[in-house]
Amino acid sequence: MLSDFQALELWRHTLVASVRSDAADLSARQTALLLSIYMTEGPQTVRGLAKTLHISKPAVSRALDRLGELGYIRRERDDLDRRNVLVQRTNAGVAYLKSFATMIEQGQHAVAAQPDKALDFGLSPVAVVPAPAPAASIPAAEPQVWIDVAA
Repeated sequence: MLSDFQALELWRHTLVASVRSDAADLSARQTALLLSIYMTEGPQTVRGLAKTLHISKPAVSRALDRLGELGYIRRERDDLDRRNVLVQRTNAGVAYLKSFATMIEQGQHAVAAQPDKALDFGLSPVAVVPAPAPAASIPAAEPQVWIDVAA
């Protein structure tokens, strides 16, 4: 099992490799959608992806627009229910994900070669203290969190 440091270092290594590659930069949402489409049994619909990821259908549609522009997915109307749009896998999407998987594997080797260390971001410990109760004459707003850095 990876330590916190190793997990973050693997993530960092993979993202840096991805940014350096010729492949398109995908947002976290686009990546989550792409992985959901390819890693789970289909058929996938916009409605189903929105429900699975707990995001709105318009947010799914925007992300799918970008993935479609890149050729990583294709959308088609469901012949059985014309209201549904089915999200289809493509060869370009498979190639992108195989390349990304290779970057993760290379990152695992790089992380394994490094000594493990405790996470230390050079910051003083931070204590989270509840915000003081609002005065009775002031209407309550969003709850606030106060951070006491002296603790």
